[in-house]
Amino acid sequence: MFPRSSLLLLLTYLWVSVYGFSQSLDSDFTFTLAPGHKECFYQTMKSDASLEIEYQVLDGAGLDVDFYLSSPNGHILASDFRKSDGVHTVETHEGDYMFCFDNTFSTVSEKIIFFELILDNMGEENNEQEEWKQYVHGTDMLDMKLEDIMDTINSVKARLGKSLQIQTVLRAFEARDRNLQESNYERVNVWSFTNLLLMMLVSGIQVYVLRSLFEDKRATRT
Repeated sequence: MFPRSSLLLLLTYLWVSVYGFSQSLDSDFTFTLAPGHKECFYQTMKSDASLEIEYQVLDGAGLDVDFYLSSPNGHILASDFRKSDGVHTVETHEGDYMFCFDNTFSTVSEKIIFFELILDNMGEENNEQEEWKQYVHGTDMLDMKLEDIMDTINSVKARLGKSLQIQTVLRAFEARDRNLQESNYERVNVWSFTNLLLMMLVSGIQVYVLRSLFEDKRATRT
């Protein structure tokens, strides 16, 4: 039979394995928005929950896009025009929320867009904790401080999730900066090559003109 300390560690490990790394309520996505097009996404929310969306334009001429977020009844809750990034947070009611990225103002350049959704107070974690409490109360471990263990594990889980969100956003910033640098590098090379061709052309014309000035075109008599 396991001692209580070993059984406690085993149950804690099982809870972290099953619930601590379950499907997160935070998600991110990167997609290509064609010129002259608009893409819309839908997110089902519950009452008294919170929806936070952060987006960035990673690549494309101007690094800008139009954005708006609407409620289930069609009211516009937030909007941006020709911006490269933005963050919006709204308190939600039950229903499907729609957010759209609009590139119809551009007829040539496609845009690569990254966005992240952070959903709070969706109610899933509370149900998991209640199941865990019922399971533990069914064992003979009256002396363990369940609430302290739950608080500690939830705190670690929340900090890990926040670290993952920050790393994802930083990677998006890095991708946008890298795309911008590569675009500038190509522009510098094109202009340098163009200037070189112009210099060679002008030098050739100058040599031709100088030679023509010193040529003796008079006919020689014999």
